[in-house]
Parts: sequence; C-alpha cells; structure tokens
Amino acid sequence: MARFELKLPKMGESVAEATITNWLKEVGDKIEMDEAVLEIATDKVDSEVPSEVSGTLVEKLFQKDDLVQVGQTIAIIETEAGSVAASAPQAATSEMPKPVETPAVAEVAKTVEAAKDYVAAPATKQDFSTSEKFFSPLVKNIAKEEGISIAELESISGTGNEGRVTKNDLLEYIANRGKAPAAPAQTETPAPTPAAPVQQQTESAPQPVTPTPQPAKTAEPTVSKAMPVSVNGQDEIVEMDRMRKLISGYMVQSVQTSAHVQSFIEVDVTAIWDWREKNKNAFEKREGEKLTFTPIFMEIVAKALKDFPMMNISVDGDYIVKKKNINLGMAAALPNGNLIVPVIKNADQLNLLGMAKAVNDLGNRAKAGKLKPDDTQGGTYTVTNVGTFGSVFGTPIINQPQVGILALGAIRKVPAVIETPEGDFIGIRKKMFLSHSYDHRVVDGALGGSFVKRVADYMEAFDENRSF
Repeated sequence: MARFELKLPKMGESVAEATITNWLKEVGDKIEMDEAVLEIATDKVDSEVPSEVSGTLVEKLFQKDDLVQVGQTIAIIETEAGSVAASAPQAATSEMPKPVETPAVAEVAKTVEAAKDYVAAPATKQDFSTSEKFFSPLVKNIAKEEGISIAELESISGTGNEGRVTKNDLLEYIANRGKAPAAPAQTETPAPTPAAPVQQQTESAPQPVTPTPQPAKTAEPTVSKAMPVSVNGQDEIVEMDRMRKLISGYMVQSVQTSAHVQSFIEVDVTAIWDWREKNKNAFEKREGEKLTFTPIFMEIVAKALKDFPMMNISVDGDYIVKKKNINLGMAAALPNGNLIVPVIKNADQLNLLGMAKAVNDLGNRAKAGKLKPDDTQGGTYTVTNVGTFGSVFGTPIINQPQVGILALGAIRKVPAVIETPEGDFIGIRKKMFLSHSYDHRVVDGALGGSFVKRVADYMEAFDENRSF
C-alpha cells in the first residue's frame, strides 16, 4: 500500500486559491484514475479536481467551504502499487539513525520512530464528537492511540489552516509532553508571584474591573447574523449562493474604490444592422459560426482602445499601470441570474471571424459552466450588453482594477432627422445608447467622453460593403 497526496492543482495565471464546494467522494470510497474527487470554485469559475491515481480515499484534509491554497494537499489516497510518496517516510526512518552527528537530525529520527509506534499501537475508544474543533482522521487516530483527552487535544496550538492541529503538531506535543510539566503549575498560581503587584501598579484601580468584561468579549465570536424572519409569515427567505455573495462583495468594493462617473451617447447603427442582416446567413454557412452584433461591437471597441490607450489602464495605489495588451471582458449573464466576465485576449489582433469565434466559444462555455479560471483573468476593459434584456441604457459598475466599462443599450427603430445635400428629412433609423462608466480618479470627462464618442463614430462609419 502507498499513500498519494492529492494537491490542489494550478488552475491558471494569478489564481492562488480556491474554495471547496463539494466532496464527490467520501473516506473509504474507491477512486479511478482521472475520476473527479471534489468540486472547487475560484472567485469566478467552478471546476472539478480529478485523481492522478487509482486507489481508496483514506483522508480528507479539508472540509466543504474551506479555502485552499494552490499546491496544498487536500486529500490522501491509498494506492495498491508502491510510490515515491509512500516509500519516502520508510526510507527516511531507516536512514535517519545513520547521520546522527547533529542534534536536529537525531530529534527528527526520534519523532519519526515515535510516530511509527503510535500508528502501530492498538486503538482505544475515544469520542471526539463533543468537540467543536475540526481534527483530521489521522490526528484523531493518533490521539486515541496515545490516550490524549479531548481537552488536551483542544489545548494544542495548531499550525494548520485556520489554526488546525496537524499530525506534526500532535507528534511534537507528544514528544515534549513530559519535558515541561512546570508550565501548567505556573499558570495556576499567578497570585503569589512578585509580578502581580507590578501589574496592579501598571493597571492601577481598574484591575478588579478588567476581568468582568472579559467573559462578555469571549462570547462575541459566537454572535452570528440572525436569519431574517418573515413578518407576515408568507415571505420566502433565501440565502445568497456563493457566487452571488462574491459578486455582492465585488460591486460594493468597486463603488468604494472608484469615483464612478458616466457619459452617454446615442448612436445610429443602421449601417451595422443592414450589413449583418445581409451577411449573417452566408457567414454562418461559410464559417460555421453565428454572427451576432457582439463581435462587431467588440471589434470596434478594441479599435477605439488603440486610439485611447489611457482607457486601457489599471490603478495600483498611486501608480497607473498602462496595459500592453487589449483584453476585452465580455459580461455575460448565467442561467441562474449570476454574472460572469470571460475575457477575449488580444482582442485588437482579431479579425471579425476570430472575434466571432471567441465570443461564441466563451458565451457557450459560460452558459454550460465550462469556463476555465484563465478565461476570466487578465481583462483590461469590459463591455456589457444591457440591451439583451431590453434596457435602453444603464450605468454599469467598473470591473476592478479596470477603469472603464461600456454598456450597449437595446437597438430600437426610432424617427430621426436625416441630413442630406438636398436638405433634412425624417426617416426611420436603428439607434442605440452607449453608456460609459469610468473611474474619475484617473479618467477625466474629456477622455471618458472622447472615447465613447470615438466608439460611436466608428459604429456610424461602418462600411456596408466590407467583406467578412
């Protein structure tokens, strides 16, 4: 038998941690190679962690809703075949006694030998269900075999995640348990020591009052937010899901970080409308991709960002970071109503076909929940289509740490004044509103307004004779 450590894999650039949302396997379950063991979630994307080996799940080191760092061991899988991970401790045990020249090596060898004895010792009955602290199955087994009480186990200062007691913490405690018996005696008899009068002088009269508030303060962590109660007994109370809580936090943080200001402009997109109507079927037949308005608009926004590079920036403290690449975020609504922003990398380098492929691919994978963490990273500017829901315009919140976001309103048929060499007349045109939200800390009205005006100019000057 060998023990394999299942670690949280690297999930993409700048993704350093993930939350465990669900364990698909329980301790004792058989696992096939590449079979999913648990589900995790980053701040944007949900995914599964598969096993790299076949075997049996013998230990879960984290529970549901725990935050895990990339590279941390999250589970132990016992395999049939020997492995380096399993043989390493045995090799260390057999080779440790040889180089006993230094005290440190001798101490490590002693600890490893002690651990072997504890694991081999017969188990004793010990109930840990009364403890409110989390202890891994391995820690519980060692504690049971060594006869460590619940109170004693809870008193150990852990070095694991959120102060949890690890195997090494427990082994170190057991090894040193009999060496320092004087510590408890000191804490039990503080009164006779000469330090007490010095403390009284320092703290002066309030000393007897100080202990009184202490119990009240210790109760503070146990105070949790009470679930709202339906006053009339008919209202339904529903807790936010994980992603909605994250979105809520991001929106509040963005408003508190950036000085939001908006500019609006109405655009005549009749030329774009007519060209798409004329070419969408041929485009799909030839390229195998649907042609929506989104890739056309994204192509134009990327072009405008090249003209105004100071819109393609981020803020880091007192510094402005000018981005070399134009990576367009494409805000998309999921079927459950939540929002996700996949990113089209190097959008300015894509032609219309490339943009259509990128938009369709990210949109389809977003709806199916198949986005990868890298798909939502590295955005430098965001576009959101509020017109999808019939909104004429909106005031979107900036996607931090970017400094701008453009909302595309619904395209409507409206009466408009058309200027011609023969004079002005009224006609039916396809028009929409562009709403530009930008960070007034670094983008003033002239830049923010000029940028959205440039987007509008490119839209109205769209070439109806262009090829795709």
